[in-house]
Amino acid sequence: MEIDIVENKKNKLTFELKGETHTFCNILKNELWNDPKVEVSAYRIKHPLKGTPVFTVETSGKSPVTALQDAVKRLKKSGTAFKKSIEKQL
Repeated sequence: MEIDIVENKKNKLTFELKGETHTFCNILKNELWNDPKVEVSAYRIKHPLKGTPVFTVETSGKSPVTALQDAVKRLKKSGTAFKKSIEKQL
């Protein structure tokens, strides 16, 4: 995964997620919405087969970069808990 920043302002961050599809983008978008400081969490892919996802995150009272970092930390924690749960079953 490669991240290219398109726009980085005080309350708005726009970035491209090269090499990703709807699968990861939906998970990240939904996790960002769990942060009460996030006002906008959305992405678009111009072409379904060869487009690059472009994310927009807007916040109030919190840096959008910090909101993104926090969301990724929560996703990592959830992934680790899921992995442990699966390993217990095997």
